Amino acid sequence: MSRSRYYAFEKRREEREREAAAMRARIKKIFKKSDSTYSHDRICGILRKKGQKASYRKISRYMSEMGLSSIHNRHKIRSLTDSRKSRGEGFPNLVKGNVFELPLQAVCSDITYLKSGEGWLYLCAVKDIVSGEILGEASSDRLKKELVLRAFLNAQASHNLTKETFFHSDHGSQYTSKLFMDTLKQYGIRQSFSRVGMPGDNARAESFFATLKKECIHFRQFATCEDLRQTVFAWIEGFYNTFRVQAKLGYMAPREYARLLLADGKAA
Repeated sequence: MSRSRYYAFEKRREEREREAAAMRARIKKIFKKSDSTYSHDRICGILRKKGQKASYRKISRYMSEMGLSSIHNRHKIRSLTDSRKSRGEGFPNLVKGNVFELPLQAVCSDITYLKSGEGWLYLCAVKDIVSGEILGEASSDRLKKELVLRAFLNAQASHNLTKETFFHSDHGSQYTSKLFMDTLKQYGIRQSFSRVGMPGDNARAESFFATLKKECIHFRQFATCEDLRQTVFAWIEGFYNTFRVQAKLGYMAPREYARLLLADGKAA
């Protein structure tokens, strides 16, 4: 190798090392800002959205070299709702087969349980089907019909669901209670149900809880229900709705995506 080629090779090597160091710094910054929840595919999407070249393989390798690993793990979820009293006619699935293009056309809801040092905390969330934004939530140490009612009313107060909105849930006794069904009727909102024994019909709501537990709850301990409640609320409003990007939303956060769709809908 000639001297000129050697120096050119050395110069290019130094440039590659600088580029790699800069890429590692960007990856580490995004990963840290996500609270250790983003994996290589999401980080790669963010970098590409910013106009930077990034490959899944290289990002994955850099993260492995830096010891950066997403906290996502699978956990079993037990059912909290009792649908034995709601088998049969009168509980149609109005969401299945429909295509929704704008926020607030259809929402879904479910209940999960979270553990604190004082016992279980039950969380009900109302999620927009199009944007994925959590429109309202409520928590309680008791699993009663008032829990889902408060979650819906919180969503209604902040987003003004209309008569064009579908409200989808499972057949749980909380959702089929006379109190809750009458409340939805008062607002003119059409109620939709998953088929009995088919949890996949409400996968959108269940996927949110899976993400919540993986990214916010697991690997942490909460001394009191109040600590747990405040942490969940801060994660939903301070991260999930407003910052956590999703590939299916064009690497935007749910609230940003919802605003974009609503603005385009009004312009049209």
